[in-house]
Amino acid sequence: MEEGGVDGALIVQPINHKFDHSYLSRVLQMHPEKFIGCCLANPSDEGEGVGEMERLVTKDGYRAVRFNPYLWPSYQKMTNDVGKALFAKAGELGIPVGFMCFKGLLLHIDDIEQLCSQFPATQVLLDHLGFCNPPLSDSELKAWESLLALSKYPYVYIKVSAFFRISREPFPHKDLWPLLEKLIATFGSKRLLWGSDFPFVVNECGYANAKRVLEQAKSDVGITDEDLEWIMGRTATELFKGGWVKGQ
Repeated sequence: MEEGGVDGALIVQPINHKFDHSYLSRVLQMHPEKFIGCCLANPSDEGEGVGEMERLVTKDGYRAVRFNPYLWPSYQKMTNDVGKALFAKAGELGIPVGFMCFKGLLLHIDDIEQLCSQFPATQVLLDHLGFCNPPLSDSELKAWESLLALSKYPYVYIKVSAFFRISREPFPHKDLWPLLEKLIATFGSKRLLWGSDFPFVVNECGYANAKRVLEQAKSDVGITDEDLEWIMGRTATELFKGGWVKGQ
C-alpha cells in the first residue's frame, strides 16, 4: 500500500479461514486507520450466520459482507430463506453485500436481481466487474449486458478490480479499457470503486501497477480527473462512511 500510495483498504475475509474471523478481526483492531473489514456470510441451513454477521458488524466493526454463492449448502440458491435473511439483515445494519461470482455472473444474476428487487434497502457490490470478460461470444455479451442492466438499481456498485482475472491481455490490460469507459457512462464513477485483489495480484502485474491501470487508461478512454478521484477512493469513503478512523 505504501509503495502504491494507498492510504486505506477494505480487507475481505480470506476464504481459507472460512467463517473464523479471528485473524482479520485482530488486524482491524490493530490498524483501524488503515483497514476496514468485509466479513464472509455463513449460509448454513441452521441459520446461525445471521447472528454471526450481526455480531461481526456491531461488535468487531465490519463494514461489509461477502456472499460467496459456492458456500450455499446442497447447491441451494442465495435466494433461499437463509440468504434472504442475511441480505435483509445487511440492509438493516447498513452494510453492503458483495457478490463473488467466480464461475460467471450468468449463474447468479437471477438471484442478485431478485434480492435487489425484494430488499432495496441493502446496498450491493459486484466484485471484479462481475467476472465479465471483454465479450467475444454470445454468452459473454449476455453476461456483460446483465452487469450493465444492474445500473437500474441505484444502490448497486461495481468493483473495478482484479483486471488480470478477466483480461485476455497482459498489463496494462488494454482490452478492458472500453469496458471501463462503458461502466463510467452507465453507472457513473460515483458507483465504481477500484480494488487490487491482493495478494493474488502480486504474482501478476504487482500491487502498485494494478493501481496505475486507470491512470494509464485515463487519456485513451476519457476518464476525467473527477472520475479518477471517485473510483480511486472517494466512492469507498462515501460507501463506508466512518471507516479508516484514527486509533484511540
